[in-house]
Amino acid sequence: MATPLLRLGTRGSKLALVQTGLVRDALAAAVPTLAAADAIEIVPIRTTGDAIQDRPLAEAGGKGLFVKEIEEALFAGRIDAAVHSMKDMPTQQPSGLAIAAFLPREDARDVLIAGDVTRIADLKRGAIVGTSALRRRAQLLHRRPDLQIVTLRGNVDTRLAKRAAGTVEATLLALAGLKRLGLGHVGHPVPEDEMLPAVGQGAVCIECRVDDSRTRQWLAAIDHPPTATRVEAEHAMLAMLDGSCRTPIAGHAVLSGDGALHLRGLIAKPDGSELIFSERRGAASDAGAIGRELGHELLRRGGPGFLST
Repeated sequence: MATPLLRLGTRGSKLALVQTGLVRDALAAAVPTLAAADAIEIVPIRTTGDAIQDRPLAEAGGKGLFVKEIEEALFAGRIDAAVHSMKDMPTQQPSGLAIAAFLPREDARDVLIAGDVTRIADLKRGAIVGTSALRRRAQLLHRRPDLQIVTLRGNVDTRLAKRAAGTVEATLLALAGLKRLGLGHVGHPVPEDEMLPAVGQGAVCIECRVDDSRTRQWLAAIDHPPTATRVEAEHAMLAMLDGSCRTPIAGHAVLSGDGALHLRGLIAKPDGSELIFSERRGAASDAGAIGRELGHELLRRGGPGFLST
């Protein structure tokens, strides 16, 4: 077997492998050198986040648990690039690594999966809802403090199976992941004014070593600048808030045809008792500044200690 020209590292979940397959296909179509069937190898890597299934990730260290071992493989030269879900990424990469490309972003909304129930407002009083995301928990409880929220971990199939078995009456999943798995028909999308998405949700990024000019050149051929701009604004906001998996934070940026960017963001108490929302508009070229301004406003309105309680 010929030695591959490019090795793509990723988590071993079905969704991660599908997303990495999309990256491989895009590279094969855009870079003639990588068009051969054996030019690109996909390397599954088990991460700490995948190994932890018995408790919320916030209790185990928060963001970075799905990328640490993959980045270690990059540094060690076992892989040449890493494919990540952007919502798993910390706000800064380790020195020597950089995000070199994004695929076009998929729909960032969440989906309510609750049988015949199509809206959060129509869930029965006291319904048991399973989710491991503090962001979803806080927004659900802010709207419906009567709901019983329980931790629900596992991959998409596992969570759908638990919902179908009646372990929980409802759950929320990212529409982007469902669509990529061919399950876009499952559940009902939740409007963003009811459930603001996670920062980076729906975006797939590719990370590589800064000094690997060959890989960076190949990745540049598939980069989607509009997605990069939207994520830049969202991550600038998140960095201002010093956000982690311990903090209910949501943010989503959209671009209009005239080059304008609209960023919406919120912070909340984990129990949903307080929720602060704001938004900013401006030129897409100012994405980072827009994100920092919004993050600063949310911090100011929350006051000292809001994000640590």
